[in-house]
Amino acid sequence: MRKLDILYEDNHLLVVNKPAGIPTMGAQAGPTLYSLAVEYLRQTYNKPGNVFLGVVSRLDAMTSGVIVFARTSKAASRLVPQFGASGQKLAKSFPRAQKLYLAAIAGELSPAHDRWHDAVRKDDQAHRMRVVDRDAADAQPAELEYYKVGFVQRSTIVVVRLHTGRKHQIRVQFADRGHPILGDRKYGSDREFAHGVALHSWRLTMTHPTLKTPCTFVADPPKYWQRYLQSLCVDEDLAVRAEKVFGINGDAPRTDLADK
Repeated sequence: MRKLDILYEDNHLLVVNKPAGIPTMGAQAGPTLYSLAVEYLRQTYNKPGNVFLGVVSRLDAMTSGVIVFARTSKAASRLVPQFGASGQKLAKSFPRAQKLYLAAIAGELSPAHDRWHDAVRKDDQAHRMRVVDRDAADAQPAELEYYKVGFVQRSTIVVVRLHTGRKHQIRVQFADRGHPILGDRKYGSDREFAHGVALHSWRLTMTHPTLKTPCTFVADPPKYWQRYLQSLCVDEDLAVRAEKVFGINGDAPRTDLADK
């Protein structure tokens, strides 16, 4: 069995650092992160029968980083709304999860901080998402925010905060502005990346489903990211700066920090 990189585990949660190149679930052939996690629980806890594991959010197959599974139905019922659509009603005890991604995109991006409001729609024939007019049929709102970390190797490194969770959202919104994520040939990248695409689920803050306390899980970027990150400060201080720029944790957005 392929070894899982477990970030956190208790009776209610299983938090995994997903490698690039494996789907979260639903693949017609080959292993998925879900099937590997189920087998891990079966072997670790000697469970001969069915193993419950709730999928409360997903990552694209070629994206790496933090992903959370629920180990009980109670945990799943309290986690799903935290990862749901922005308009979904939330219980006071369980605010929306905050997800920060790292991405390396082609070209130099400006300004240093921005918030994009688009509409996207699935193109079934091309098997991809597209940015469309907001009044187009089946259009869904797609909103994200980014904070520029730096420019290196002809690439801009950004921290991305998702406000909505559409399929391929980060990939299609950056590509639509002429800055595809490195390695993402589906959305127009003509540059190679070592594994998958240069998109990494870096930090996730959510509320524990039973303790009702905030939990932050961090997955450091894989080693093959180092050629892009070695001259930049990607650490706890960056996370603090990004959260202040984004206005996370009740802070007012700090646009004066975006150029630092």
